Amino acid sequence: MPLVDLQRLPKHVAIIMDGNGRWAQAQGRVRSVGHREGSHSVRRIVRAARRLGIDALTLFAFSEQNWFRPAHEIAALMELLRDYLLSEREELLDNGIRLRAVGRLPKLPDRVRSVLDERIAETAANRGMTLTLALSYGGREEIVDAARRLAARVRCGELEPDAIDEELLDAAIPSVDVGRVDLLIRTGGEQRISNFLLWGAAYAELYFTERLWPDFDEEDLYQAIAAYQQRDRRFGRVALVTGTEVAKVGE
Repeated sequence: MPLVDLQRLPKHVAIIMDGNGRWAQAQGRVRSVGHREGSHSVRRIVRAARRLGIDALTLFAFSEQNWFRPAHEIAALMELLRDYLLSEREELLDNGIRLRAVGRLPKLPDRVRSVLDERIAETAANRGMTLTLALSYGGREEIVDAARRLAARVRCGELEPDAIDEELLDAAIPSVDVGRVDLLIRTGGEQRISNFLLWGAAYAELYFTERLWPDFDEEDLYQAIAAYQQRDRRFGRVALVTGTEVAKVGE
């Protein structure tokens, strides 16, 4: 098992959970079976992240573009999401996990949204770890929505256009309320971020694995974190060595 330095953990880990459908098809089963198996991986990884001491975990559960999938698959995914929210209540409460969600949440079915709102309210005071579900989510869409909110403030005279800067936009983007992403993991072999956390992941370390999401387990998570800890995070700067000191300066 990979050795992880608990003193240098990424504070915010984000995961694109890819490969559920391919996992099912490889076994000659319908895609919905893969999604259900993937929900078991969610439980494993949430538990593992909590045990390690990760501050924030964001999971790409349903994208804005996923609404274009076949209606029967969307219905199955929504039912699975509702089942997860119902079944994980005690898990969240007992482990001090705060649940939140980002995305265009009003598009979710009422029977899903009502349970989601309940869990968010019930866990709001928890401080052990923040679990964020990205639902009906897109990174571009999130930036557009933030820009619209700022434009509305300008229109009503509350905000001057020249006052809009990176810090103000940062505050308007919900996915970075828990901090910008340190480590972004994608399972399933694809090497792209697929419109996920575009603003918050600007300087994230990217980790791609061939493992399909239903097979992704605690050891895979430790491997990703161990790889992260081998990276030299310069944030666009270069390291200059002066005597025994290392300073980082702009390129």
